[in-house]
Amino acid sequence: MEISILEPKKVVWEGRAKKVHLPAQDGEVCVLDFHQPFLMRLRKGVVRSDKERMAIKDGIAFLRSNKLILFVEI
Repeated sequence: MEISILEPKKVVWEGRAKKVHLPAQDGEVCVLDFHQPFLMRLRKGVVRSDKERMAIKDGIAFLRSNKLILFVEI
């Protein structure tokens, strides 16, 4: 899947990954390629993919058409 991690004024990271772990409000969520579309609130924690690790304060995750967009505060 394609991943974009965005802050309000800049793109933090863009790339591809087969699996991403997200710190969701109700616990950690693992998102795999071609996951069902969703919109979820993120909490403080670490976003982990095959290639990248990033600590966030909070944010929103949106997945559609195998494109994951994370709007975050770092």
